[in-house]
Amino acid sequence: MEFPHLHLAIENRVATLTIDRQKALNALNKEVIQALHDAIEWLDEQADVRVVILTGAGEKSFVAGADIAEFASFNEAQGEALSADGHRLLFDRIAAAKKPYIAAINGYALGGGLELAMACHVRIAADTARLGLPETSLGLIPGYGGTQRLVQLVGKGRAMEMMLSAGMIDAPTAERYGLVNKVVALDELMQVAQSMAASFLKQSGQAHAAVIQAVNAATEGGPGFGAEQNLFGALFSTADFAEGTSAFLEKRKPSF
Repeated sequence: MEFPHLHLAIENRVATLTIDRQKALNALNKEVIQALHDAIEWLDEQADVRVVILTGAGEKSFVAGADIAEFASFNEAQGEALSADGHRLLFDRIAAAKKPYIAAINGYALGGGLELAMACHVRIAADTARLGLPETSLGLIPGYGGTQRLVQLVGKGRAMEMMLSAGMIDAPTAERYGLVNKVVALDELMQVAQSMAASFLKQSGQAHAAVIQAVNAATEGGPGFGAEQNLFGALFSTADFAEGTSAFLEKRKPSF
């Protein structure tokens, strides 16, 4: 099976799904989001697949965010629809997958990239990885579940600091915060992910699906997710959004 900008390999009941837009640091655009949605839907129905490892091509980036040029001219309604569609097609969809998803974070996981990793069920990071939600530097907020899932993983205070500063943290800090389960050397990342997947294979796949569903009942789909989408859209009508995105595309610092 083939999907645009994705490489899929299946071996020993483990699927490895690699996002490949290396020239754009594997950034998410509409085509990649749709391809990931289609791949998740397909993998959910494959009886010979029990665990999925999600990673990025190359050694530099897992996913370095969304493709900002794609939405820099959006209005408020388009911005809210961008968030809602992303939730529905990818981020909420991967969180609700029938099979465990392991994010193997091989480099930058920023903005939508970190949101994608957080939507996976567990995360392993290379020691070279850098993680962050820099949306406030664009005059935005995380719009793909980041405001909700980051708080769940690292706690309110650390989540607030990360989002308000728009800064990046290194992999050891992410492990200390609980944002990632484990940090390993880059050249060991996929081997460790495969080892974790193998440990999952020893357990019941039906029970895995039930665990995901039960945990999601407590952590997914609450009112905060809807508020995030509404607020994300509202910011598209602000002067700060216009300045933040212009500055990014012009490769300069914004003036807020």
